[in-house]
Amino acid sequence: MQNYTVFLIRHGITQGNLDGKYIGFTDLPLCDEGYAAISRMAQNEIYPDVQKVYSSPLKRCLETADIIYPDRYVKQIENLCECDFGEFEGKTPDELKDVPEYTEWLQGGYDSKAPGGESFGDFTLRCINGLDEVFKDMMKEHISRAAVITHAGVIMNLLAGYGLPKGTPSDFTLKQGEGYVINLSTFLWQKGPVFEIIGKITDR
Repeated sequence: MQNYTVFLIRHGITQGNLDGKYIGFTDLPLCDEGYAAISRMAQNEIYPDVQKVYSSPLKRCLETADIIYPDRYVKQIENLCECDFGEFEGKTPDELKDVPEYTEWLQGGYDSKAPGGESFGDFTLRCINGLDEVFKDMMKEHISRAAVITHAGVIMNLLAGYGLPKGTPSDFTLKQGEGYVINLSTFLWQKGPVFEIIGKITDR
């Protein structure tokens, strides 16, 4: 039975990240610091070679993919976008601390969502649909090693929701440019869907 290796990589830093804002669907590019950091990590050769690259369609992910894998075709996957934070988009926790809806949102739960935004449950389902699209394409194209350039929320929710060994989203926090290695098999995917968490990509 063939196994498929996927490297889930978080995009580089943006000005919104530096400012501590909730940045979901907002299509920010990498800032100068983010571009430099990803370039340095790529030069340090921490990223493995792959046959194909998949990415969120947002600029910060596409730019990261271009730095790390300039010679690889990038297939955009809409379902791998970050969570839609609705009215909280572009705001900092300090700006929202006195908003009752924000306090309620922080408590979490499957149906929890920012006003006008995406619920946690819908976001998690969208993420697994995105990974399923990647997996099906890999099998169709006979790709055994691929990179997915996406967002912290996508990676943490995939790992916490469908990864083995089990963990919570906070167990899988990662800095910009870092990532996780997962192993997909048709047996576990059809049974779960679940996948194996193999390790972490970091330059530390």
